[in-house]
Amino acid sequence: METVLLYVLGIVVVVVGLAVSIALHELGHLIPAKAFGVRVGQYMIGFGPTLWSRRRGETEYGVKAIPLGGYISMSGMYPPARQGGKARTASTGFFQTLVQDARETSATTVIEEERTFYQLPVWKRIIIMLGGPLMNLLLAIVLFAIVLCGFGVQQVSTTIGTVSKCVLPATSERQECSPSDEEAPGAAAGLLPGDTIVSIDGTPIETWEQSSAIIRESPGVPLAMVVERDGTDVEITAIPRLTERYVYDDDNVPVEGSDGELLTEDVGMLGITAAYELTRQPITAVLPTVGENIASVTNVILHLPERIIDVAEAAFGPEERDPNGPISVVGVGRIAGEITSIDTIPVVERASYLIGLLASVNVALMVFNLIPLMPLDGGHVVGALWEGIRRWFAKLFKRPDPGPVDTARLIPLTLVVVIILGGMSALLIYADIVKPVTLL
Repeated sequence: METVLLYVLGIVVVVVGLAVSIALHELGHLIPAKAFGVRVGQYMIGFGPTLWSRRRGETEYGVKAIPLGGYISMSGMYPPARQGGKARTASTGFFQTLVQDARETSATTVIEEERTFYQLPVWKRIIIMLGGPLMNLLLAIVLFAIVLCGFGVQQVSTTIGTVSKCVLPATSERQECSPSDEEAPGAAAGLLPGDTIVSIDGTPIETWEQSSAIIRESPGVPLAMVVERDGTDVEITAIPRLTERYVYDDDNVPVEGSDGELLTEDVGMLGITAAYELTRQPITAVLPTVGENIASVTNVILHLPERIIDVAEAAFGPEERDPNGPISVVGVGRIAGEITSIDTIPVVERASYLIGLLASVNVALMVFNLIPLMPLDGGHVVGALWEGIRRWFAKLFKRPDPGPVDTARLIPLTLVVVIILGGMSALLIYADIVKPVTLL
């Protein structure tokens, strides 16, 4: 029962965190919009029926039933048709109707013409539209700073995590020790889990790799080791045993020989492994981590069609899901539930992982919203930039001002994008239900 409650708690944490992230994203649009004098009719978190709302001044603030997005309603998001031209009717076709409906709907929000979005200079419109992604970026930086500098990250320490009881070669199919197996050198020397290696043969040990290198290069050679145990230095003599292990490349992947068999090498071993511990990182590690996350999300988006095909093949076939592929909000919630329900790791580490998960979600929200397609923020930015370029060329060649770009004409493309995004979302949700990405 407790495990179930913890699982639900993880999902609730992610849902609340996602709602807060969306609220701050829209706040990033709202603040500059109001600062530039644009009339904002609504600030809403979610979609669907309104659960709660309250009007403050000219703006209605509220929460809707489906917390999977949000929006602010600005006056005059779409400019009117060209002056002197006739308004199109709804009888010229479906897409033309969408265009005209967008114009008419935008026109109904216009109360003060001088306070419309399309009347703003291009640079102000760009600031308003980039305010949302910027807010997600700032939130991701803060959350990653909490994880890296507050909690720390798991790193290999100089403390012994496990001590093998017996010696088994890398090629052995057995994982359990038998009475006839030779005792492992580390266990024979008296090393214990929790011992921290201080020095080997007088050489101070600062990293686990440093101690491993000495042990690998010293088969059959007695090593004078000093370990810290319960606050006291203990001297131990250990003799590494000559054994074989698999050869790994720089990416820690086993190397195959020309015959297809995994390569092995002879090294010294004691049969000990390192313990991992949370190590706080300097503040300078935050931005590189954010950059790595941005690059990772960008790579997923750039290869989204093939990634979606992989998800479909896994969802409807025997293939396994790619743990580094795209997942839906349902998938994120399931991962959060798994994290909180694992009782074999400390609460601090679970909290750190959840905060890191929310930081990654904010990076994903930022990058996704910068895609240069309507109705995403990037689409509005591209529209504003195109308008600025047209006006610059008109001024350069002393031509009449071409006026605002009629972004309402992009509504048919917007509809196509929405349908595609809806289809991908439905597929990802289905895949996260029937074949989820799991930590366990």
